Amino acid sequence: MTEITFYTHADDPLDVARRVAVKAHGQGKQVMIYAPDAATADAIDRLLWTSPATGFVPHCRDSDTLAGETPVLIGTRADALRSADVMINLHHEQPPAFARFERLVEIIGQDEAGVEQGRERYRFYKTRGYALQAHDLRPPAG
Repeated sequence: MTEITFYTHADDPLDVARRVAVKAHGQGKQVMIYAPDAATADAIDRLLWTSPATGFVPHCRDSDTLAGETPVLIGTRADALRSADVMINLHHEQPPAFARFERLVEIIGQDEAGVEQGRERYRFYKTRGYALQAHDLRPPAG
């Protein structure tokens, strides 16, 4: 069953997605960054081209001719990956086909609407019996 991890209170959800993708790629995992709108897909694509400064994460759109050979894909076609290891959701709803993945990452920002949508997704997964983890990204008080 898919393990689902929530990262909450993210200052920059796209940067969190980038860091998760870089780490998963470094572990030899195939990654689908679920980005159903063009603006989000373009933004995460640019971020992956510029960070990390000293490395490169091979990535492309799921519609690209090289998608079958590329370890990190951006888009909506979960079946474009050879291995369904990690899906990173950048949408406000649960992605279709998330259950084929070993791990789903949900990133919740700090805006009120996004927090409420994240809570709804959390409830959706919980009522269906998925294993859930949550990591609060707020800096420690002090």
